[in-house]
Formats: sequence, structure tokens, C-alpha cells
Amino acid sequence: MHLSRHRTAGGPRWALDGRQLPQDFTLDRLLESPATEAHATLEDLATGDAARDPLLPPVEPYQEVWASGVTYERSREAREHESADADAYARVYDAARPELFFKAHGWRVVGHGDAVRVRRDSRWNVPEPELVLVLNNRMEIVGFTAGNDVSSRDIEGENPLYLPQAKVYDGSCSLGPGIVLTGPDGMRDLPVRLRIFRDDAAVFVGEVSTSRIKRSFEDLAGYLGRELTLPSGAFLMTGTGIVPPDEFTLTPGDRVEVSVGELVLENDVTG
Repeated sequence: MHLSRHRTAGGPRWALDGRQLPQDFTLDRLLESPATEAHATLEDLATGDAARDPLLPPVEPYQEVWASGVTYERSREAREHESADADAYARVYDAARPELFFKAHGWRVVGHGDAVRVRRDSRWNVPEPELVLVLNNRMEIVGFTAGNDVSSRDIEGENPLYLPQAKVYDGSCSLGPGIVLTGPDGMRDLPVRLRIFRDDAAVFVGEVSTSRIKRSFEDLAGYLGRELTLPSGAFLMTGTGIVPPDEFTLTPGDRVEVSVGELVLENDVTG
């Protein structure tokens, strides 16, 4: 089952497997239900015409996007290499408690076909392709989407306390093109791919499997819900296992393609 959100003359509208849901349907309705009831609820509602309108990010403006760091060995290696405090990343990779940080409110998220940005005060910027968990208000996993956690490696590397500036800015978070509704078993061994194009030529290609992640999806979701109420559910980026070489930086005009399973998220890059 696949949820998508569309721009229509009457305002944003959701669709299930290409069939429009009622105009008043919001993602809250799904994320307020137990995970075991979510699919049946949607099937009863999907009676509209085929959805042909342009895509919007599959998140409501008031929902929160969070992110996990250093969950793949490749990410740990890259952070250690770039950072003036490399031990901090080695410790969090092996610790029981994961690194979690706030990434964006829903209104700040861009979607498939929109533009992501690189910071103008950074000289080293990279995309981070990630499987993104869709969580209900009980922190149960109801599905996933594809995400691009655009990051400024030089800013974070200078000082770990600069991470919010390296990660949280206009145009730094992309989600889409839709949500695949499935439990955690349906996402444990999915291919995650990254392709970066410059002047229509691929300048970087990488792939990893979600089976390489060090932490379980349930563990990440459980830590996010500790002492934190998320009444409208949440989106949780699960970290990246693909890092371009050190000499690479995103440039305005590039195009980034992130694939997670069958989902393909594309964004041009602006400054």
C-alpha cells in the first residue's frame, strides 16, 4: 500500500495506491490509530478518482522530522575523519543510546521534484540518502519513505556542537515521493541507492542495504519516544551508509536521486 500527497485546486489531498482519499483526510487520522488497524482504515476510505495532481511532500506541516546519526559503520568512519573530536562518533556508534536530533517541521520539508539547498556559508556539502520511518503517536512503525538529509560536513566537523547548523536550515530536508505502508519486517533488507548527476552525467553512485544498519528500527523509534510526546506521530530518518569521497561537494545545478526500495526521490540542488 502506498500513500501519496498531492497539490489540488481544493488544497492538499492524500491518495492511497493512486485513489483519492476524502478531502478532509489528514495523516493524523492514520497516525492516531494502532498500527494493526491503519491499513483497514485506509482501505475503507479510498473510494475517490485517480490522483493525477502534482506531488507534495508526504508530511503534514505541523508534524516533526527527526534524524538518527552514526548508525552505519561507513557513517562512523566519515564522521571520525572529518571531525576535530573523532572520539565522540566512535563512542556513540558503540553506545546503547543512539544519536537523535531534530531535523525539520513538516512545513520546512521539500518533496520529490522540489529543490534542496546547500548552505552559502559552507564549502563541503553532501546528500545523505536514508530510509525514513513513519511512526504513529505510539511510536509504532507504520511505514517508510525515502529521505535526503542534506548536511554541511565542514561545519559539523569543526565542532560537534555545530550539528544543528550543519543539519537544520531551509532546503536541507527532502522526503518522498510517498509512504509505503508496512511493518518493520518489510524494510530490514532494502537497497538504498544514491546517484548524483552534474551536467547530466553521474558523478557519484553508491548503494547499501538497510540490513547493514547497526541498530534496529524499533530501538531507534523507542528512544525517540522516551520522555517525548508526539501526538501527531513523527518521521525518523535512520542514518546513512553512503558517503561520497572527501573531495566531493554538492554544487548548485546538481541533481540528487535517492532510492529506497522502489521509492525514488529526485531533487535539484540550489544555493
